[in-house]
Amino acid sequence: QVQLVESGGGLVQAGDSLKLSCAASGRTFVGYAMGWFRQTAGKEREFVAAISWTGATTSYADSVKGRFTVYIDNAKNTVYLQMNSLKPEDTAVYYCVQDASIYTIVGGGAMDHWGKGTLVTVSS
Repeated sequence: QVQLVESGGGLVQAGDSLKLSCAASGRTFVGYAMGWFRQTAGKEREFVAAISWTGATTSYADSVKGRFTVYIDNAKNTVYLQMNSLKPEDTAVYYCVQDASIYTIVGGGAMDHWGKGTLVTVSS
């Protein structure tokens, strides 16, 4: 059974940085894309970033471009989200996702697997 476990969330101040990690386990992940979504209370889940298995292709939501960086460590089956210049509006539960297609992740389709999420709170 596939498991995606996020870590690294916490409480920070506006302008600070935070790095989220998502470790995948359960089977081989070669060829699978991974990504991040986020959700705040009362709102739909929002695409944040995605990366192909090779790391050659990445995609970001406009709201995080230039501030967030997604990267992958294939040897560790782990994807990271480096978040810089955090803003209060970045406050959300961040979810790790995995799918055979990066385009499914970017398009918000029905993805293969989701993590349970990690809370990021940015105070002003």
